[in-house]
Amino acid sequence: MKIAYLDCFSGISGDMLNGAILDAGVSLADIKKELARLSFADFDVHAEKVMRCNISATHFEVEDLEHHHHHEDEHGEEENSHHHHHHHGHRHLADLQELIDRSALDLPLKDQAKEVFLRIAEAEAKVHGVPAEEVHFHEVGAVDTIIDVVGALAGLRLLGVQKVVCSPLNVGSGTVTFSHGTFPVPAPATIEILKGIPTYSTDSQAELVTPTGAAIAAVLAGGFGDMPAMRVERIGYGAGGRDLPRPNVLRILVGEAESAESEDQVTILETCLDDQSPQLTAFLAEELMAHGALDVYLIPVLMKKGRPGVQCTVLCEEGKQQALLSVLFRESTTLGVRIRRERRRILLREVKTVPTPYGPVRVKYSYCNGEAVNILPEYEDMKKIARQRGVPLKGIYTEIHSLLRSGNGTPRD
Repeated sequence: MKIAYLDCFSGISGDMLNGAILDAGVSLADIKKELARLSFADFDVHAEKVMRCNISATHFEVEDLEHHHHHEDEHGEEENSHHHHHHHGHRHLADLQELIDRSALDLPLKDQAKEVFLRIAEAEAKVHGVPAEEVHFHEVGAVDTIIDVVGALAGLRLLGVQKVVCSPLNVGSGTVTFSHGTFPVPAPATIEILKGIPTYSTDSQAELVTPTGAAIAAVLAGGFGDMPAMRVERIGYGAGGRDLPRPNVLRILVGEAESAESEDQVTILETCLDDQSPQLTAFLAEELMAHGALDVYLIPVLMKKGRPGVQCTVLCEEGKQQALLSVLFRESTTLGVRIRRERRRILLREVKTVPTPYGPVRVKYSYCNGEAVNILPEYEDMKKIARQRGVPLKGIYTEIHSLLRSGNGTPRD
């Protein structure tokens, strides 16, 4: 499994994460191609190599063409929705969500981006005592935030990252001044987002974690702590906006998870339905998978008053919870959903393409203590061969399986 470790010894912001991803080898052209899927064009992005305390890093910057604004705060990132009082309008959470919905980004990425915006809006709402829907992202801050979030999500995908682990976050120290006055670091909205996440403060007199950085880490990270056992393949340094006494960079390490099996946590959403048509239930399961569930299963149950019903159980990552709850409430007649976190052990898995007499076939290998315990040819590939040749699927399975077991099918990555 390909993992990314975010080393936040100097905090995290949206532009630092994008810089680190570019520094690790993703091309700016590829990021721009992904950003072009957003249907608005009032921005440009730049990246340049800079030095931070004698370490070479990549600085990523969003240029808002409509307002000719470069974001600057302690990190070089001005995006906290308070910083500006521009009177030419601002965007609300619904506007950001609609922009993402209208875009040509794919579903799992849309859901993650909307989840990040929701975290920021909910934190601001709590701090200012207003509903999340009323929180406004000022024009300029909104453009930066949207680009930073979508760029980072797309960049991690381009790196092939399947899981993100994050170090505890250095929030910095000192004070930060914005339109509501001067506050100690971390700013109120930032610390609200960081609830439940390990943080610490050093002598760096600076705001090291921005709300966007905090929200991206909160949504993406499968865990917070020390660097996991991994074989590092790529390293990237993303630069903050200015030099500090220690290197103001975010480091990303990308590589293969080392352990044969790993333990993680999974969120389980569960509800019982006894008053809806089976068509709705089948559609519900499809929609849940399309919105990024790890798995969905339906179990027939006998409910009160002897009614036959179905229990719908959804496995998902924590960051997908909100989007999948929306699907459950929108597409079913349920009035409530149970939510729990459970531990699971998972085998190390990798997919390889294997040449066979029928052409290349994708095969999933899973390993326990370094030994391949399961070798499963990809169902869709098998189905295609069976249809093309007009032969039974089970025959194709048996043949390709014995080929793999005998070692004739030599995998290539």
